[in-house]
Amino acid sequence: MSNHELLHAISNMLTPIREDIRGIKKDMQDMKSDMEELREDIRELKEDVRILKEDVQILKEDVRKLKEDVRNLKEEVRKLKEEVQELKVRVKNIELTLENIVMPRLNTIESCYTSTFERYKISVEDYENMKQDISVCKEVLAEHSEKLKRLA
Repeated sequence: MSNHELLHAISNMLTPIREDIRGIKKDMQDMKSDMEELREDIRELKEDVRILKEDVQILKEDVRKLKEDVRNLKEEVRKLKEEVQELKVRVKNIELTLENIVMPRLNTIESCYTSTFERYKISVEDYENMKQDISVCKEVLAEHSEKLKRLA
């Protein structure tokens, strides 16, 4: 076999290897393209994670503020409960005072007023009669005074 034939035979043997290498190169190109897409996706994911971290930080701050607000509200509610309890005691004392002191006195005043009213209601008629009698007496007195002046 000559060198030329030998080279040709080696060349024929290398053809499938060359085709395999071409396939590998093509696969490598595809992998490079896929890697670029992956890198871009990773960059986007990193940006999304950064934004999420910021959002989570903001949420944590909001939750901290809410917790503080709730704590303040609880304190205010506790104070209000104490004040309501004090008001209940005061209202109870007012009710007792009304029941035990004011109402009996009002009843006494009402009773006195009613009895006085009844007495004076009866005497109003007498008063009216006395007014008429006095009026008549005045007229008679005036008339008699006139008569006495004429006689004198």
